[in-house]
Amino acid sequence: MEAQGVLDGLRSRVLLPRRAGRAPRAFGWALPTAVLCGYGFFASLRPSEPFLTPYLLGPDKNLTETQVFNEIYPVWTYSYLVLLFPVFLATDYLRYKPVILLQGLSLIVTWFMLLYAEGLLAIQFLEFFYGLVTATEIAYYSYIYSVVDLTLYQKVTSYCRSATLVGFTVGSVSGQILVSVFAWPLFNLNVISLTAVSVAFAMAWFLPMPQKSLFFHHRQSSTQVSKETKVVDPALKRVPGWEDVESEIPLNRDDEHPAVQQEERVDIVKVIKELWQDFLRCYSSRPLLCWSVWWALSTCGYFQVINYAQGLWEKVLPSQTSPIYNGGVEAVSTLLGAVAVFVVGHIKTSWATWGEIALAMFSLCIAAAVYIMDSVHNIWVCYASYIVFRIVYMLLITIATFQIATNLSVERYALVFGVNTFIALALQTLLTLIVVDAKGLGLDIFTQFMIYAGYFAAIAVVFFISGTCSIIRKSWKKERRNEATTDGA
Repeated sequence: MEAQGVLDGLRSRVLLPRRAGRAPRAFGWALPTAVLCGYGFFASLRPSEPFLTPYLLGPDKNLTETQVFNEIYPVWTYSYLVLLFPVFLATDYLRYKPVILLQGLSLIVTWFMLLYAEGLLAIQFLEFFYGLVTATEIAYYSYIYSVVDLTLYQKVTSYCRSATLVGFTVGSVSGQILVSVFAWPLFNLNVISLTAVSVAFAMAWFLPMPQKSLFFHHRQSSTQVSKETKVVDPALKRVPGWEDVESEIPLNRDDEHPAVQQEERVDIVKVIKELWQDFLRCYSSRPLLCWSVWWALSTCGYFQVINYAQGLWEKVLPSQTSPIYNGGVEAVSTLLGAVAVFVVGHIKTSWATWGEIALAMFSLCIAAAVYIMDSVHNIWVCYASYIVFRIVYMLLITIATFQIATNLSVERYALVFGVNTFIALALQTLLTLIVVDAKGLGLDIFTQFMIYAGYFAAIAVVFFISGTCSIIRKSWKKERRNEATTDGA
């Protein structure tokens, strides 16, 4: 989920489409941006979320650890995977706003059930609706591009992403203060969360209805030969290593034919056929394939760790007998992760050459953090390891975003992002089914995290070997060129 928010938030810095339409004259750009930011803030203002596991295991729901970890939480993974692709197409076909409303309604249903639903089956249905919430997040991050001018993309993207980060941070901090200082019951935190998401749902109704979308309702010139063009944001040229990737991924055409713009509604079969052709063309590039493989593999592990981190903390220090600081840890890790995302843009290195080795080294750091979290049964060590885990992941996923998106149009970027996320969820579903689900091995939480640490270590080994071979291969090619130049002289 977070991982999906960081990537979409970076889109406007990386690429801008040429056929963007003008902002609606009746509203301008300020009103839809303000309303969407308000929606994002209140939808993310959920002070009870860092305390979900203690709430389910506590007297309010009185569920067992086996039920929560092995029978309830896996439902989110399965529902997210099943819903992702249909929601991806429906979001564009319905032009964003109806899907945003669906997300708001799903948030209300989720937290209403969290307050009043009883029993295993009811909470499993709750997880299904939460899977719908996460699957429909794409509408929030895509909506604004259909109602504002392309010159404002970078500005409005930063506003919308900041709104969700501020909402999540305020929710986590306020939840921690209410629990630690005022000893509020967790039930009351869920009441606040329900109120906040209800406000978000009400605000969503005031969003203007977009007239265009990326695939099904776009504006196309009557004499336009090329379907898509590439425009790289000048700010991206300051990102180290982008030139190397640009030279290796010739994925876009740059044809421009001035003509009168008219709205074109595209048939769904045609859209899917074009998506398939773009898929084959994109993933034929080795650099893009390499970064995408890491993205999918690491995001699978990331989702799994953050989904069950509260369960691990609960085993290390039960919330029924000791004070917990889950909200503070989530807030700190989010803020420090945002700092890491900012800093990575100023790191000067050739990612085309050293990217795979960097992925290997940092993946090893992630594996170490997860291993320490699992093996050292001290809550403060667990908290610190979790913060390191999230910071390193957010840093690496930002680098991967730049490297993947450098030479892609918005349409192809959305496609690659969707495919990578789908693969990550498919892998996570397989991992959940085998390791977590009660119908599979149904392992205890400590054994699960040991497997996750080994999973990230395996990723590190694979990319270290691949990166080493890539460097040796480039070195040999360089020597051959030098030899040919010497012989020619």
